[in-house]
Amino acid sequence: MLRIKKLDIFISKQFGLLFVGTFFICQFVLMMQAVWKLVDELIGKGLSMEILAQFFGYLSVMLVPQALPLAILLSSLITFGNLGESSELTAIKAAGISLMQTFRSLIVITIGISIASFYFQNFIGPKANMKIAQLLISMQQKSPELEIPEGIFYDGIPNCNLYVQKKNLDTGKLYGLMIYRMNGSYEDQQIILADSGMLQATAEKKHIVLTLWSGEWFENMQAQEMAGTASVPYRRESFIAKKIVIPFDMGFSLADASSLANNARAKSLMKINHDMDSLVLYYDSVGQSFYRSAVDAFYPVRKLSRTDSLVVVQQVAKTEYNVDTAFSKLRDEEKTRVINFARSRIQAAVSDYNFKGMMMDDADRLIRQHQIEAFNKFTLALSCIIFFFIGAPLGAIIRKGGLGFPVLISVLVFIVFYILDNTGYRMSRIGEWTVWFGKSLSTVVLTPLACFVTYKANNDSVVFNIDLYRNFFMKLLGLRLKRHIAGKEVIISDPQYASDATELQRISDEVTEYSHRHRLISAPNPIKVFFRYSPDNEIERIVGELEHVIEDLSNTKDKVVLTEINHYPIVSEKAHTRPFDRKWMNITAAILFPIGIVLYIRMWMFRLRLLHDLRVIKQTNEKIIARIGEMGV
Repeated sequence: MLRIKKLDIFISKQFGLLFVGTFFICQFVLMMQAVWKLVDELIGKGLSMEILAQFFGYLSVMLVPQALPLAILLSSLITFGNLGESSELTAIKAAGISLMQTFRSLIVITIGISIASFYFQNFIGPKANMKIAQLLISMQQKSPELEIPEGIFYDGIPNCNLYVQKKNLDTGKLYGLMIYRMNGSYEDQQIILADSGMLQATAEKKHIVLTLWSGEWFENMQAQEMAGTASVPYRRESFIAKKIVIPFDMGFSLADASSLANNARAKSLMKINHDMDSLVLYYDSVGQSFYRSAVDAFYPVRKLSRTDSLVVVQQVAKTEYNVDTAFSKLRDEEKTRVINFARSRIQAAVSDYNFKGMMMDDADRLIRQHQIEAFNKFTLALSCIIFFFIGAPLGAIIRKGGLGFPVLISVLVFIVFYILDNTGYRMSRIGEWTVWFGKSLSTVVLTPLACFVTYKANNDSVVFNIDLYRNFFMKLLGLRLKRHIAGKEVIISDPQYASDATELQRISDEVTEYSHRHRLISAPNPIKVFFRYSPDNEIERIVGELEHVIEDLSNTKDKVVLTEINHYPIVSEKAHTRPFDRKWMNITAAILFPIGIVLYIRMWMFRLRLLHDLRVIKQTNEKIIARIGEMGV
């Protein structure tokens, strides 16, 4: 029977309060980011407070699944950071309770939040997405003068196609205007050219006033009753300034949702699977139809029966027909006509295939969008669990509460998640990556990180020890570590100066003999280095004896001796013998030619450094021996 312990209740309360607060903070930040992207859709549209309230309400609901993982990450990190900072986590471990047992209640809560996130995305989120899309389309239709793009024709105004070469967002002026107006039939169209203009709404929001400067007006007159004016097919007017009133109801009305039928974000998982089957079936039939028409166009013999097609092929094979010869026999005007006919057929075929290719690309994009949204419902829910197993162990390791360092760590982790997820989404949307790979990229990358920090926290391993990493990289890069021995305020026993001097003299003799015998200045034998390694026990013994003497002399009160022992270098005992401790790693490094060369040169440098260190040791020994002699002890 599952028992709920007081510790579980205590940790759950700590987490719950922080989760509620961090959730609203994350929700606010995400909403500000979304509003910043959509600020052009909201400003200057004359929207009522009711419409704005609906917009922000649906937007907040739509962003809930994205705020949940970040809130879990931040709240779990702060929770266990506070427990570690106040030594409560240490007391829990001292009581024999492991870290995973401490996580037990929050794991259950996080799984519940993950399930709720999936339910929210599957049933509530799609409705919010549909409402947001409807509101955005309605806002765009409400004030078309703000939506007119540069460089392309805009048909948002009824019975008008408007082209703007450039527009000034500060003044609202439009430059390089070209307007096509169709009041009735195609023959009654009007063409207006103007150097500049401005669109403004009337006070009652029922009309748009288009003010134009320095332009010309061309109007087709064929549909008008003008007796005896058949020789004047159109009317041309030049103007310096002109105003045109265009009927346009700018009152806010919600757009029809039928145009958003292919919006995958506004569908549940069951609806996505159903619509994907329909889309795949429909576009497969369209693709097969395109294929059959292409085959029939290039191979018309396939339309005949098998017997008739064989007869045609045999007749063509018997006939000696050369296209170049037949073409050369034509007259010049016939050649021109044949070339033009062939060119027109090729252009028509290219246009047809471009259109069909664009249609199939749109089909693939639509199907991929549905697949992406189906995967997204699972990955966002799973990210709640992954973020917990990143935030909680990190809090136990860092042991810093509050909103300082935890917020920094959470932001860095979320930035990595956002970049990976957004990259995978974009690459999947354009078809460069498969959908399952793109949408699972962030999950696959962050899952090992969650396992790593959880393992380290559960085993009380040191992860954020700066000195440990500094020493590791200094050793890896061959950077020298300096010796720092300070004078002691309280000395229990004085150094054995006489025996230390005798020991230093013996070490100097051994250092001299070692340098002559091993010839450290010469290059090492690569066979012995990578394949036939033998340990250098002698230098390890010498360095060990020297460190023993240094430890004894560190109890001295003499400043000269204390200064001299700080001149002893920290000797790398094994770096001059082989690159790695394990034999198979040395053999692998030798086989990988570029890496082996680099390691070989690095090891030679360590041999030269060892030669220099032995000389420094000998010189320092002489100085300390002389100083001990001066002290007369």
